[in-house]
Amino acid sequence: MRWWLCGFLLLASADVRAGEVFLIPENNPKPVYPVALYRAGVIGMVRVSLTVQADGSVSKAVILENAHPELGEASLAAVNQWRFKPWKITEDQPAQVIVIAPMDFRLDWEHPFHVNKELERLKCSAIARASLNIATSSWVDLPAFSRTRSYLTHSLSPTQLPEEKRLALIAKLNASVHSIVQRCNVHPASRYVHFLPEEIRVLL
Repeated sequence: MRWWLCGFLLLASADVRAGEVFLIPENNPKPVYPVALYRAGVIGMVRVSLTVQADGSVSKAVILENAHPELGEASLAAVNQWRFKPWKITEDQPAQVIVIAPMDFRLDWEHPFHVNKELERLKCSAIARASLNIATSSWVDLPAFSRTRSYLTHSLSPTQLPEEKRLALIAKLNASVHSIVQRCNVHPASRYVHFLPEEIRVLL
C-alpha cells in the first residue's frame, strides 16, 4: 500500500523560479508516508528548506515546520535524494538557490463525496472476500477501513470531530478490525456498518 499512500503528498512545484534560474526536477521521489502514522490517522504539513546547487544536487535540507517527527524524517529522506537539471553559472544565474518545499501528508481525500453512504451500503461479503489470502496484520489496510479513517479525517469539521477525538476513534476502529472481519466472515449478508463501534457508526 505504500505506493498508494505516497499518492496523496503535496510536493513543491516542478518549476520553481528563483532569480533567473528555473529548477527542473530530474529525480524527485515523494516522501514515504510512515505506515503506522497513516494507519493511526496522523496527518500534517512539513515544510523543508533546501539549497539547490548549480550541478543539480541538494544540500542543507532543514525542517522549517514539522507536524510530527517521523513525517519530518520521511520528508528529509526524500528531499536529500532530489536532483535537478544542472545550469550554467553566470552573472544572472547564481551558483545556488534556496527552495521551500511543502509536504502535505494526508489520507485518501479523493474518495467519493458521499463515501459515508457507500460505507453504509457496503456488505460484509465484500470485506470477507477482500480479507482472503492476506495476512491478518494487513486487514487494517482493507479499503473499507482506509475509507472509514479518511471519512473521519476529511469529511467532518473540527467542530464536529476535534483532533483528539478523531485520533481516538481511529485507534478504536483499528483495534476493532480483527473482530469486524471475523464477524463479517460469519455474517456475509450483514452490512459493514453494523459491526463498527457505535461512536463511529453514528457519524456516518
